[in-house]
Amino acid sequence: MTIHRKKQRTPRKPTEKSDLFDGLPDDLVVCILSKLSSSASSPSDFINVLITCKRLNQLGLHQVVLSKAGPRAFAVKAKNWSEYAHRFLKRCVNAGNVEACYILGMIRFYCLQSRGSGASLMAKAAIKSHAPALYSLSVIQFNGSGGSKNDKDLRAGVALCARAAFLGHIDALRELGHCLQDGYGVHRNITEGRRLLVQANARELASVLRMVTLSSPSSRDSRCLLTCHARRHQLQQHHPPITGSGFSLLSDFGCNVPAPEAHPANRFLTEWFGSGCGLLGHGLRLCSHGGCGRPETRPHEFRRCSICNLVNYCSRACQALDWKLRHKAECAPIEQWIDGDGDGDNTDDEGADINA
Repeated sequence: MTIHRKKQRTPRKPTEKSDLFDGLPDDLVVCILSKLSSSASSPSDFINVLITCKRLNQLGLHQVVLSKAGPRAFAVKAKNWSEYAHRFLKRCVNAGNVEACYILGMIRFYCLQSRGSGASLMAKAAIKSHAPALYSLSVIQFNGSGGSKNDKDLRAGVALCARAAFLGHIDALRELGHCLQDGYGVHRNITEGRRLLVQANARELASVLRMVTLSSPSSRDSRCLLTCHARRHQLQQHHPPITGSGFSLLSDFGCNVPAPEAHPANRFLTEWFGSGCGLLGHGLRLCSHGGCGRPETRPHEFRRCSICNLVNYCSRACQALDWKLRHKAECAPIEQWIDGDGDGDNTDDEGADINA
């Protein structure tokens, strides 16, 4: 009797599902990550992608991706500043990211008090026609920041400011207008200075209209923002003022518009010195314009309001903006006080000219 034994079948291994993500070419993933880094609204948008998996972490730190990252991807809060954040910014600088050059330059110059490397990074961004870097360097030249009073170079400040204004920087355009009106570092030309101030306000209004159109296309909302001076109280009820750059801004021609969003570098400076992360030296003050954040690098570096002598500004643009923003309602003449250690030209009559 023959016994037929059945062959035992070896169990088949379940077929592994193919991972479509792993099948994507690196070039395509890098392109997608570059778009993400350039449009990120906060650092967490980009960081969350890097920690998703090993491949995204490797490709997310690719030179191309880091070079395309936008300013909001570097908008780290002062309280979260760490050596890791510093290294990440340096890595982006090495990748050729202009925004990283400017932001790290501002942090080093004003917060970490590494004046030479900070100015060098800002200059590196300015060479690549980065308008905020050009304007910041002009402010440094106007004030002689990081040096003495004798280190001021008004002509260099005007030249840098003019270049930034040509690239569309509104604060630089406003600063240049005031310089021409006052004959500060340039031959006085009141008519041309006034024309530049009109142009600065026109660009300001145009940028607000674009912002309103993107956020709420209704023309009614646009009309609500561009109200006359008589309706200022009504506007503030719809858009209550907040600290920093959120105040409603009264332009030179009677229109209420929201103040533009401060650059991440200025927000970092404001948080750094406002929260106690960084301490100002004895006798040093911050610029009184809430959206600026620049500190003095030596006593009596910034100019004071000539009427009340209670507020100080790093630039004529900041003084003009803060006057329209809040100081006009607060400023009142007081008895002039004498400071034997002060710089004579810092208390000037610019406030009266701008306030008129």
